[in-house]
Amino acid sequence: MFPEWTWLVGLWLGATVGSFLNVVVYRTPRNLSLSDPPRSFCPKCRHPLGLPDLVPLFSWLALRGRCRHCGAKVASRYFFVELINGAIWAGLWYRFFVDGHDPARFVAFAAAASTLVAVVFIDWELYIIPDQVNAFLWLVGILYNVALLATGAPEAWTWGMPSALAGWLAGVGALWGVAVFGRVLFRKDAMGHGDIKLARGIGAVLFPLSAFVSFALAIVLGAVLGVVQVLLLKGQGDAEGGPAEDAGDEGAWEPESIGSLFKSGLGYFLCIDIVGLFVPRLYESWFGEPAFAAAEEIEEFEVERTMIPFGPYLALGAVATMLFEGPLRGLWDRYFDWAFGGPAFVEHFHVLLGHIHS
Repeated sequence: MFPEWTWLVGLWLGATVGSFLNVVVYRTPRNLSLSDPPRSFCPKCRHPLGLPDLVPLFSWLALRGRCRHCGAKVASRYFFVELINGAIWAGLWYRFFVDGHDPARFVAFAAAASTLVAVVFIDWELYIIPDQVNAFLWLVGILYNVALLATGAPEAWTWGMPSALAGWLAGVGALWGVAVFGRVLFRKDAMGHGDIKLARGIGAVLFPLSAFVSFALAIVLGAVLGVVQVLLLKGQGDAEGGPAEDAGDEGAWEPESIGSLFKSGLGYFLCIDIVGLFVPRLYESWFGEPAFAAAEEIEEFEVERTMIPFGPYLALGAVATMLFEGPLRGLWDRYFDWAFGGPAFVEHFHVLLGHIHS
């Protein structure tokens, strides 16, 4: 185990990775290459950034949030992505290197958490989760499971199958089930497809039981913070005559057909969307849309004041579970204890899971 002070190493490494995440957050949803141009640039003047502009955390503070070349304001998002990712890595470093010793889990959770930080900032700004990001999160879970299988770790298997596979099936099943339930019962679109794919990646990384804990936490966060978001957007819409007032002029939005929802769900179970990133024709033939959205469509997208992206709450719930898995699993068990008749139910539930394992 490492000395306690080494969490600072995790903080600095995470902030450095956060600097790259800012590139991902800006370029990926706009279908820009992460490697061309190879150097970061100012979005306003397009001038390549040098070393004084790229020191994590300190450059933004020292330059007072402005471009060193053109003086344009640099969004505070660049600083907060580095700070938040650094703080998460510091917490994971402490958990897996100071309080314990599990390098493989640290690498997997750190990579997954950074991906989820990118999801939070992309989805809150543009209300999309790029398939490339979801695919990378899924790949992190698969590689982590392979590492566990190579070392013979018992947690590599769940329900008689590799844990990442069980997790991605559980993740798709849970949120796709919500989408189907909402569509049938309320005749409305109840869940975004990007959220279903995000749940698949979270399940592949956290494995089923911890993934379910993270989904429950996401619901709580969405219920609390989502109300605040609606109120803030409502005030903005009332003041500016937002798009919600004009929606009636263009007619009601038609919900997705049941057939399309079932076909898409099967595609997510089979990861056809991930394969389709490399075979765009497969993606388009299965899902009926291009694999990559046009950049101008993303920039021109208008947010209605009642729209609440669930992806950020899924991401926040997953990151919290990575950091505080033990206490949250304890709360999960106590909830079952309270809701379903005491310790006997919890014991029978775990026995049932044991039978499924075998």
